[in-house]
Amino acid sequence: MVPARRWLVVAAVSAVVLVAVYLLAVWTVPGQALENAALRGADEAAARDQAVADDNLGRITVYSLAVAVVLVGLVGLLRRRADLAFAAVGVIVAGQLVTQVLKRFVLPRPALVPLTGHYAGNSLPSGHTTIAMTVLFAALLVVPYRWRGVTLFFLLSWAVGIGAYTVTAKWHRLSDTLAADAIALGLACLASWWLARRGIVRRHDGPRRVPRVLVVTIAAIGGLVFFALGSFLIGAALAGEGYAETVRGNAWVVYLAATSFASAGSIAAALVFLATWRRREIA
Repeated sequence: MVPARRWLVVAAVSAVVLVAVYLLAVWTVPGQALENAALRGADEAAARDQAVADDNLGRITVYSLAVAVVLVGLVGLLRRRADLAFAAVGVIVAGQLVTQVLKRFVLPRPALVPLTGHYAGNSLPSGHTTIAMTVLFAALLVVPYRWRGVTLFFLLSWAVGIGAYTVTAKWHRLSDTLAADAIALGLACLASWWLARRGIVRRHDGPRRVPRVLVVTIAAIGGLVFFALGSFLIGAALAGEGYAETVRGNAWVVYLAATSFASAGSIAAALVFLATWRRREIA
């Protein structure tokens, strides 16, 4: 049996990230003001971009989620591992339970800045981002070791795109996406810990697979580019115009930075989870 503590550590860090994102973005005036500016900036996005975002988000329904759950569970059962199927399906289902409970009953959004209408209510965490990321993590859990790279290749861009689309469509704020990433990562790590404690996780001693290394490398570079772009955009705006003017008159730049950070956060969560399973497979 391989050591399982790594997954508990990452799950604990994910919980800390969730709390930090919530406190900084929701319980501070600058946090709320910047995120509201990003929503205003999304109004300046091209109509085609908004249509694409709405279309992709609209495809995530109860029915499509049910199909994903069935497919993930089926792969686990085909591998003759009912416990693996249970863990993978549990990540997706628990993701929605945790997200909806936190959003509706646990995490309030105080009125720190003037705001009316739909956006005045709490929207943290993002249910759509949680679905996308938990489906990705569940798929990475349930597929055989040799198929992880292929799974990452096909699902990562979709999951990352959903997080960014929620900001473009003004369905969610940046913090909602980052919080959802943290929830999905934490739950996936708890499921991995449970599988390891059952003694079905073993070390993989086979050769490295070049396609997977390439996919991970490209994803890591993409994440760094998104983070650097977001940092440059918001940093240049704040340094050149100051906080007040950036919030008031440079909403487009704040929006671009927010979507960049949303993409970087989703990529980081995916790569961290994949790293916890480095050279590990289901027996």
